[in-house]
Amino acid sequence: MKEYQKNLLWGTANMFNNPRYMHGAGTSCNPDAFAYAAAQAKKAIEVTVRLNGSGYTFWGGREGYETLLNTNMGLELDNMARLLHLATDYGRSIGFKGAFYIEPKPKEPTKHQYDFDASTVIGFLRKYGLNMKLNLEANHGTLAGHTFQHELRVARTEGYFGSVDANIGDLLLGWDTDQFPNDVYDSTFAMYEILKAGGFTTGGLNFDAKARRASFQPDDIFISHIMGMDTMALGLRMADKLIQDGRIDQFVEDRYAGYKSGIGKKIVDGTVTIQELEKYALEMGDVKTNKSGRQEYLEGVVNQILFG
Repeated sequence: MKEYQKNLLWGTANMFNNPRYMHGAGTSCNPDAFAYAAAQAKKAIEVTVRLNGSGYTFWGGREGYETLLNTNMGLELDNMARLLHLATDYGRSIGFKGAFYIEPKPKEPTKHQYDFDASTVIGFLRKYGLNMKLNLEANHGTLAGHTFQHELRVARTEGYFGSVDANIGDLLLGWDTDQFPNDVYDSTFAMYEILKAGGFTTGGLNFDAKARRASFQPDDIFISHIMGMDTMALGLRMADKLIQDGRIDQFVEDRYAGYKSGIGKKIVDGTVTIQELEKYALEMGDVKTNKSGRQEYLEGVVNQILFG
């Protein structure tokens, strides 16, 4: 790190592979496994502090269940929160100043994981009063049935955007393929959300990716990283063009203009009763003011900006 002037983005602990975590770590039915997970998190946080890491990420791995027939869901969720509180409180007590992240992942290997997607994790963090942000992985978003842009939009809208695992998954396969990002549309929409979130105030881009099995030569690793970096850099440039162009933002602004005056403004301000809305609806008759969403037009705008 000193020689090449590199800094640690974030630390983490693998509570996933070892058989001791066959039933989970913080959510295990075995308190011995919980205790071991706590000790492992403690050490990993200490190492992160020693290396001056800017963040620490919890990734659940097996925090979920295979069947509800043998699962006490309430206890497991409570215990998961207990482990996170213990670990984050300890981190602060030893001087860790960085951000704590939790990484949503919907499945694989557990059939249903508690940290399913951004919305689920945000609800969990709010319920248990955990001061953490999200480390979002593109491939996990698609496994949850979302786009990466969707997960980023949820996180930034709710104020939980933190860091990114930059990769891509094979949409024809139902598992975490962890490929280097190569889709310019995907990277453009991701960087659009990141710019709208104010950029990386914490975290950054982590290539949670590996070259394909058949790309076995040493320079394939080098080329893979360059391709991934180029893809994300191109996405950043294109996202900036989308914003500077202004047509998409203006369309969204115009689409919701009805909430800036009249009955719409009263709805937003919370100054209207349901009785008043009923009276308004009866006087209005059927809705006659809907306008086209013009999805194809907007997709064409994106193509024009990306390809000229």
